[in-house]
Amino acid sequence: MSARDVIRETNPAFYERYSKLEDTDEFWEFLVRPLRQSIRVNTLKAPLEVVVERLQEEFELEPIPWVREGFFINVDNLAKVPEHSLGLIFGQEASSMIPPVVLDPKQGELVLDMAAAPGSKTGQIAQYMENEGCIIANDPNRDRANVLIANLNRMGVLIARVTTRDGARFARFENTFDRVLLDAPCSSVGMIRKSWRFLREWREKAVVKYMNIQKRLILAGYKALKPGGVMVYSTCTIDPLENEEVVDYLLRKTDARLEKIDLPVKTSEPVLEWEGKTYSEELKKALRIHPNDNDTEAFFIAKIVKPEGGE
Repeated sequence: MSARDVIRETNPAFYERYSKLEDTDEFWEFLVRPLRQSIRVNTLKAPLEVVVERLQEEFELEPIPWVREGFFINVDNLAKVPEHSLGLIFGQEASSMIPPVVLDPKQGELVLDMAAAPGSKTGQIAQYMENEGCIIANDPNRDRANVLIANLNRMGVLIARVTTRDGARFARFENTFDRVLLDAPCSSVGMIRKSWRFLREWREKAVVKYMNIQKRLILAGYKALKPGGVMVYSTCTIDPLENEEVVDYLLRKTDARLEKIDLPVKTSEPVLEWEGKTYSEELKKALRIHPNDNDTEAFFIAKIVKPEGGE
């Protein structure tokens, strides 16, 4: 039975909706193919070269083209790798390393990570800041926040303050943060490769529910961003309602503009029209990544800039 048939049988509404986005055998096949294990070397704890040299004694590493510290690794269980327990490496999906690279935080900045748990991107941000500055790492869910704290401790992140607020409340800190990452809660279509339940449990009404949350959060994050600052909006889903629709909403409501992202990563065409609605041409600057583009999870990333003298 082909991947296409399995998906169609498991969740017919899912198949019908996303066949409008892309309908190649390759797309369906990669949507359900198990993910390659990838890691990020944590340079807060040791120099990149030292960790890589040590790992290469035992494993095959394949560099991830779009992030210097990222590698695909041939290991079944990361928990058995001592470097993992020591926080020298962190298991992180290859395409999920893109948002912090695009955010490009600098030492000494004040950064807001609005939906931070489990913390892989927060740790990556701290690594780029070389543990200098401050990251407000927020997750409204207490249990997830505890996992976030444990991971940040293991990675040796010293500059994060963990909060458990509704992300929309950060709107009150107007023009405060140098950079904002909103790796938004979403319907997780990209994560079917990790767990079949994301396919089984997928419902269109959940997509709409998430879209409404995302619109609230993106407006709040943009408000909290300093003029001249950079905000990155990302999701691990392919649904236009959670991606292009949300960013288009921000562009219509504010003076936000998008910046082109220049990375060695293969992408699919951003969606400029969906269900009879047309989106801004600006969205051509966003990255839409389908699983078959680079053999990774699906991802969407937009780099948003607030003009100087902005809102």
